[in-house]
Amino acid sequence: MKKPASWKRYTPTVFRHWRCLVAGMLWSVVGLGLCVTACSWFSELEWAAGISGALAGFGSGVLIYRFGFSRVARKNIDRISGQPERACLFSFQEWRSYLLIALMVLLGQVLKHSHISTLVLATVYSGIGTAL
Repeated sequence: MKKPASWKRYTPTVFRHWRCLVAGMLWSVVGLGLCVTACSWFSELEWAAGISGALAGFGSGVLIYRFGFSRVARKNIDRISGQPERACLFSFQEWRSYLLIALMVLLGQVLKHSHISTLVLATVYSGIGTAL
């Protein structure tokens, strides 16, 4: 009798170092995208407002990274280190984190289409982008 097909064989498994690389690249690209969007918004503002918003965004981004995202990154690195050498490509973070990502994307779109001033949005985007 034939064994039933297992879904595990369709799981994209990769070596540990690839999961770390994918995680780093993903968050770097997202952070860069947010910073580029913020810069385009800053360029539409008066010079003084744009510079002050960019500095505030960068400063808050450093703090967000130091006291928030660096801990999340360390937790993900520790989890990847504790996994088998070959594991699912998407296991570089917990499954619940994917729900949080979806919520963050949704919140970003809501903010982008809200009536909040461009200066505030650009500052928030540059802060999160810098932190990532």
